[in-house]
Amino acid sequence: MLGFLQKIGKSLMLPIAVLPAAGLLLRLGQPDLLNIDFIAEAGNAVFNNLPLIFAIGVAIGFAKDNNGAAALAGALGYLVLNACATAINSDINLDVLGGIIAGIIAGTLYNRYSNVKLPDWLAFFGGRRFVPIITSGAGVVVGFIFGYVWPFVQNFINWLANWMIDAGALGAAIYGFLNRILIPLGLHHVINTLVWFDFGSFTDPTDHKVYHGDITRFLHHDPSGGTFTAGFFPIMMFGLPAACLAMIVTAKTTRRKIVSGLLLGAALTSFITGVTEPIEFSFMFLSPLLYVVHALLTASSLAITYLLGIHDSFSFSASLIDYLLNYGIAQKPLLLLLIGIIYGVIYFVVFYFLIKWLDLKTPGREDDEDVEAEEDPALTGDDRFTAMAGHFLVDLGGKKNVTNIDNCATRLRLTIDDLSLVDDKALRRHGARGVVRTGGKSLQVIVGTTVEFVADAMKQLDDQALSQYAGTSAVTPPSAEDTLPSIDGKSIKAPLSGTIVPIDKVPDQVFSQKMMGDGFAIDPSDGLVTSPVDGTVVTVFPTKHAIGLKTKEGHELLIHFGLDTVNLKGEGFDVYVKEGDEVKVNQRLAKIDINAIKDKVPSLITPVIFTNLPENQHVKLLKTGQIKQGEDNIITIE
Repeated sequence: MLGFLQKIGKSLMLPIAVLPAAGLLLRLGQPDLLNIDFIAEAGNAVFNNLPLIFAIGVAIGFAKDNNGAAALAGALGYLVLNACATAINSDINLDVLGGIIAGIIAGTLYNRYSNVKLPDWLAFFGGRRFVPIITSGAGVVVGFIFGYVWPFVQNFINWLANWMIDAGALGAAIYGFLNRILIPLGLHHVINTLVWFDFGSFTDPTDHKVYHGDITRFLHHDPSGGTFTAGFFPIMMFGLPAACLAMIVTAKTTRRKIVSGLLLGAALTSFITGVTEPIEFSFMFLSPLLYVVHALLTASSLAITYLLGIHDSFSFSASLIDYLLNYGIAQKPLLLLLIGIIYGVIYFVVFYFLIKWLDLKTPGREDDEDVEAEEDPALTGDDRFTAMAGHFLVDLGGKKNVTNIDNCATRLRLTIDDLSLVDDKALRRHGARGVVRTGGKSLQVIVGTTVEFVADAMKQLDDQALSQYAGTSAVTPPSAEDTLPSIDGKSIKAPLSGTIVPIDKVPDQVFSQKMMGDGFAIDPSDGLVTSPVDGTVVTVFPTKHAIGLKTKEGHELLIHFGLDTVNLKGEGFDVYVKEGDEVKVNQRLAKIDINAIKDKVPSLITPVIFTNLPENQHVKLLKTGQIKQGEDNIITIE
């Protein structure tokens, strides 16, 4: 459920992204600025069609490959849904929430039916063309239901809106607190959409159009609009930039110059554009207490601006740009600046005190490195991967038995229709290093760092091509020489700072049982990853969660950042090298945003695996406990 809600929150960002341009046009065309009607109407066109825009944007966000067919289905779904519901009950107003629902339906149906095959005489309407058709049908069904059910939903939304508005400062404070506290879960856009585009109503006296939501009402000159958004200006323009200043002042002297550039840039971004996440994510996971204090201060700002009768809003975020743009239609905008300065002082004092008192490792207070990054790749394929893929599909019971093929850094992640048809021994004969049954219909086949090529080949092979692999001999996986040079303690360095962990203690049986090879692991204390050896980058996974290296002596290493991090799809990782790059020991490879991902994965423990060690060689740990990045004599190979 949480994942589903997060997906909605993420999908809402696309339609919300069109609002700055619309707001700019709408304001520039007003009599107090350029006084040009057609410019104002250009912006108004967006606000008048927000439900349709949200239906399209959310459908794209939900679709597995963001395809345009999903967007068309979202638009059709909303039009049909709205027409059917209002035909039954003309008092219904689905508004933006109806658009979001239509987008979710369209995106979900796209994921399910975009590859559907129809009989030859209907083939033209198969695949992606089928999605708008079935979405329209779903719109009819849902529209019929909404014709009778939606009045209750509408009454509940109106009751909630009226309660928050009638609650005055308390209602504004509750919204402000929820707005900030939901950011770590990515759910703040869900409540924002209701408050910004649904709550309250205003009828324009000139054209008699009805507008909903705090932002939309404010921009159309509703005297009561802008009460639930004015309080964000003191936080985004003054409070969070002051928090950055507190983090700079409390940084270690040796690191202050480096973090000043980072934090001053984030502060300026917050002040000018209202984008606050770079600041908030720098401390929200380091200290939940500090983040709760920030949420409470935001709540208090919304309550105070409400009590003082300040009305102001934005088209994108509470920033200098929107403050200047809407200055002419805001109520008490100068008082808003005074409150902002006061909140700047409060944030600086509170952050400075808590960082010092709790000894928080905010930017500049923890050891970190800054090295270089570089250049270009070269990719090759091989018939061996196609052969391995063919054997695997046969061993898995045929391609029809494999309903989903995915992969991470080292393993195939498969969904199998009938697990009784899977031949584990044959998979191992044909190159798999291990098979893990993870429950339900899920199966993992451990391949190694070449897994991506095998997965791609499996997706492309059809039943006819598979016939050549049935009953044939085993595929020999790539193997090391009978011997490789031993590695002494000085020639391999620690790629991360943290606690060194024996490989058999890693909480993942693929690594702990050495299915990928022998090695060690580090439970990281910071996110900088550097090269443990001189060598070449042979693999950088598209999801950025693992890097493969090869030394000049022929040792192949895999550095796997955390466990099950493939599911993050690259979120939280910055990689500074490409396949084919020559790297030196201690050169920066990647940066892991530990605070951003630690609550989203089972473990941050990072295995470092020698994937091609001969059977007569093994890894021996020379140290235990804490190690520092770049430290040597941590392991040897005997």
